[in-house]
Amino acid sequence: MRSEWIFRRLDELGGKKRPVLKAGPFGSAVTKDSYVVAGFKVYGQQEVVSGDVNAERYYISPKAFSALKSCAVEAGDILITMMGTVGRLLVVPEGAEPGIINPRLMRIALDKTVTSPAFVSAFLGSSQIQKLLERRAHGGTMLGLNADALGSLKIPVPPLSEQRKIAEILRTWDDAIEKLTALRKANLSRRIWMRSHLFTGRKRLPGHNGEWCEVALGQVLTEHGLNGTGAEEVFSVSVHKGLINQIEHLGRSFAAADTGHYNRVLPGDIVYTKSPTGEFPLGIIKQSKIAQEVIVSPLYGVFTPATHALGVILDALFESPIAVRNYLHPLVQKGAKNTIAITNRRFLEGKLLLPMDPAEQAAIAEVAITTQAELACIDAEIDALIHQKRGLMQKLLTGEWRVTVDPTTPSNPAGETQDGR
Repeated sequence: MRSEWIFRRLDELGGKKRPVLKAGPFGSAVTKDSYVVAGFKVYGQQEVVSGDVNAERYYISPKAFSALKSCAVEAGDILITMMGTVGRLLVVPEGAEPGIINPRLMRIALDKTVTSPAFVSAFLGSSQIQKLLERRAHGGTMLGLNADALGSLKIPVPPLSEQRKIAEILRTWDDAIEKLTALRKANLSRRIWMRSHLFTGRKRLPGHNGEWCEVALGQVLTEHGLNGTGAEEVFSVSVHKGLINQIEHLGRSFAAADTGHYNRVLPGDIVYTKSPTGEFPLGIIKQSKIAQEVIVSPLYGVFTPATHALGVILDALFESPIAVRNYLHPLVQKGAKNTIAITNRRFLEGKLLLPMDPAEQAAIAEVAITTQAELACIDAEIDALIHQKRGLMQKLLTGEWRVTVDPTTPSNPAGETQDGR
């Protein structure tokens, strides 16, 4: 730890004009009945959780604002969620609309001649402090933090120039993560377009004009009925990861002692799970991208596509919860305990419009594979940057790693933004 660093309670880091911590007004001070079309903004939990100060549009009248000025929000204030999902943070940027906080938030107003909001926000957002805040939260159906639980936190206070430098370094990682997240969103949008155009024949790839036909899946999928031999690993099916080793996915194996009756999955097979999962209340449909043969629960349906490319197309098409529902809803019967009643034969009776030309199937599949590979690379980069940032935070926010500060930098430059630059 650097000798210049000291620790102070969070509630001791304010200026003279406003209290460091201020909760939103409780009771009937701000209700939906008091909202108006225009006036002073009411900052709520949605803005903080989303990181967007314009996520919601609620306003109160100038008269109501005047009565609640103690809850006013200024640029550089830190907003933190205190109820429900506790500990989420947002630094109010320059140019944000004037307003107040709602009862679910706490406003942290720092003395900016001593502390950088970006540095304090980074410290409060570190995994160690987030876990501490969760432990300090209390409540039954809804967790809540109080001012003392937050204000008693000990905050490291290195020299202000060093705080700003640390915040600037961490912001560099945030910028990279934000750019990759935007790239990921664009990739997903492209895949959505592909499902509604390329996989339906509405748009054709250059050089392909073969026939598309509405066919029952039973015409392009075959249930081979192979069982386990005892040599295969047991796999489960995940919404986001597809077929995945059961121990890796669930932490342990739930397979029976004898797996001879389990369904064998060949590379490229289509697997249908008949269990409701999140956005997929009628089950999940995935292609096996595993290079070796594996086994799955006998409750799953396993089918081999007429061509590997058709399997790729079906896998990409059924990424969409809407596509899965549209296909399965006419086929499935729900049991008394919300169980899914559908036979493998019945599963194959639904119809889809599919390309019949193997060359066109292969070309479409290649596009799907390429975009999926791009998405996997983006996800890996995002995960790597998040991991790197966590490591940096651990080193920089404790003073274990020192940063070089330009001695010519003013101690309190005018116009400092919320990220300390």
